[in-house]
Order: sequence, then structure tokens, then C-alpha cells
Amino acid sequence: MSRQANRGTESKKMVAFKMYLGITPSITNWSPAGDEFSLILENNPLVDFVELPDNHSSLIYSNLLCGVLRGALEMVQMAVEAKFVQDTLKGDGVTEIRMRFIRRIEDNLPVGEE
Repeated sequence: MSRQANRGTESKKMVAFKMYLGITPSITNWSPAGDEFSLILENNPLVDFVELPDNHSSLIYSNLLCGVLRGALEMVQMAVEAKFVQDTLKGDGVTEIRMRFIRRIEDNLPVGEE
């Protein structure tokens, strides 16, 4: 998938983040092939009132966002990988989610159905 096609979904992602979370992430760090980029969240509303206990320091509390992004993009026939690179709960300055396009999903309808 081309970088232009990926950029076409950028505005939809921005509107969704603003509508559901009240934030607008920045999109940066595009790969040379145009199939990977980073979503940077300056403020992650999911972590406003959360502290990780010492014995759960490896927990990625906001990983829910990766699942939501993957699921939403599957609804529009895009298979992606989403993973956390930085997390403010772990002391990083921003929350960064790395997105990678895997493939376009083809509809496989049973024979005779449309």
C-alpha cells in the first residue's frame, strides 16, 4: 500500500481520536516504504488517574488503544500491526504507538452470495 493511500486514512484516524478521546495525535516517523508510521499522543487520557504498582511495571495499560485501532481498520479491510513504543506511564515524555500496514483484506464471500 502506498504512502498516499495510508495518508488518506490519516484524517479519519484524527477525527476518531478527537471524537472518542478528545485528543489529536500527531503522525510522524514514516518508514521509507510508507507502510509504517508513529502516532504520538502528547496527552493520553487513559492514564490520567492511573499508577502502575511496582509488581506490574511491565503492564501496558493503554494497550487497549492498539486493539481498537487494529479492529477499526479491519472493519475497512486493512490488516495492521499496532504496538506501543513509548508510554507515559513508564516515564516516557509521550505515548507512541507504532502502526504497520500488513495487507489489504479481501472479502471472501461464500459461493452464490454477494
